[in-house]
Amino acid sequence: MHRAALASAAIFICIGENMSRSAKTKHHTPQPDVRKAVLYARVSSKEQEREGFSIPAQLKLLNEHAEIHELKVVKEFVDVETAKTDGRTNFAAMVAYLRKTPSVRTVLVEKTDRLYRNLKDWVTIDELDIEIDLVKEGVSLSRDSRSSEKFMHGIKVLMAKNYIDNLSEEVRKGLLEKAEQGYWPSAAPFGYKNVVLADGKRVIEVDVSCAHIITRIFEWYATGAYTIREVGLMARNAGLVHPRSQAKVPNSSIHRILRNRVYTGEFEWLGEVYPGRHEALISKDLWLMAQDVMDGRVDGKVPNTGGSVHEFTFSGLVSCGHCGCALTAEIKKGRYIYYHCTQYKGKCPEKYVREEVMAEQFATILSQLKSNPGIYDLIVRALKSSFATEREEHDLAVSRLTGEIDRLRQRIEAVYIDKLDGKISADYYKRASSQWQDEIRRCHDELRRYQEASEAYMNEGVDLLILARDAEEIFQNHQGISRKRLLNFVLSNCTWKDAQLSANFRKPFDLLLESVAPQKGPKLGDGYDDAGKENWLGN
Repeated sequence: MHRAALASAAIFICIGENMSRSAKTKHHTPQPDVRKAVLYARVSSKEQEREGFSIPAQLKLLNEHAEIHELKVVKEFVDVETAKTDGRTNFAAMVAYLRKTPSVRTVLVEKTDRLYRNLKDWVTIDELDIEIDLVKEGVSLSRDSRSSEKFMHGIKVLMAKNYIDNLSEEVRKGLLEKAEQGYWPSAAPFGYKNVVLADGKRVIEVDVSCAHIITRIFEWYATGAYTIREVGLMARNAGLVHPRSQAKVPNSSIHRILRNRVYTGEFEWLGEVYPGRHEALISKDLWLMAQDVMDGRVDGKVPNTGGSVHEFTFSGLVSCGHCGCALTAEIKKGRYIYYHCTQYKGKCPEKYVREEVMAEQFATILSQLKSNPGIYDLIVRALKSSFATEREEHDLAVSRLTGEIDRLRQRIEAVYIDKLDGKISADYYKRASSQWQDEIRRCHDELRRYQEASEAYMNEGVDLLILARDAEEIFQNHQGISRKRLLNFVLSNCTWKDAQLSANFRKPFDLLLESVAPQKGPKLGDGYDDAGKENWLGN
């Protein structure tokens, strides 16, 4: 009995150890890696969120996509703000999360304009090196995507931005109306500060801490005895600093101060001059004298009493490649325009350059966007397909607004009948109907903006492609402010060093360049496709 019991115990212990080892082995069996993802959803207004217009549908679609493709959703981010706002709270939180969580490299979003509707957000996401699944569009974008897919994505972002610009037309109209009333419609320039009146109107008034320095800047420069650099040094010694940062004011700001008509009591807005209601810091004669000095109309020459200001084409566009300071312009011998470094940081070795020389190099850079016309035809067809998706969203919004208007009208009719039947008082009817009439007007205004944006939406996308294709020719055939607007739209980070111009193409033109550049010969870098342009000739 004793031996049998010991044998049974030994067998039991052995079986237990084997089961324990088996359990441990099973517990430590390596599991396949699961791709992790985050979801991002956005609606463009508080009204949509209250009505449940879009967020639940977006999250349901994204979660279903994650389940089908075996993605583990680790976090959801939702924003309910206007698309024009750059600083979306949860968008910023998602970017911060992806930066500190290298194991999560996938973002699921309904479609392009839900993730970003401005270029700043696009650049931010592009720098994260992640995969973007645009579920409703059936597109997945990553660093390995074809250049054609990247460019089409860029076009959609830019078109979405233009769409929002059209929807915000009322804001621009409001600023114009403010200017027409004589109120400066933007942030206060040096010498003034923004204040809010008792009626809520935002205006500018004299900033006594630095207004006297602004007056002195004009007095010094109008004598013709000082350069902008010397006037800048004198202004800084007098205590002129940025009102918020308290940083020193660079010479480029001195140049803008001297060109700004606002100090005369008038101001320019969108190319028109308006009489202002703010206090002037200088006389119009003093301002005109400063313009004459800056434009070279001195030494006995007759000044232009009309007060017109020469707008240098490349001023504000180009910085010095040696020291990073801005390039400023001067007129020599009454007709030749030369650009040179402001030398704000000290003596600079860069020599003066004629405007014609710089213009020739800008034209050469823009010529890189030329490509086979067939490529542009393919893109236009893809844009029309993209527009169909956006049109569907647009029609839903229009239908929603139309239904809201009908519902409000039915309410007004019903409450009117109740008033006639004596069920409600006349005062209650007046308050309720007035509120609903205001809602109807709001819906009509929003409906009109959607209709105006719809008419221009597709044309703007095609115009963008035409602009890229014909950028050099447009540049060559125009002068002055038209050239500047073109360059500002297409190029960034323009620098001039050792008589050579360099510049970066803005998105999405940089992606277009990546695709068309191989046709011109030299290889631009990694990801180069052969002359067959296979990635543009697929689907």
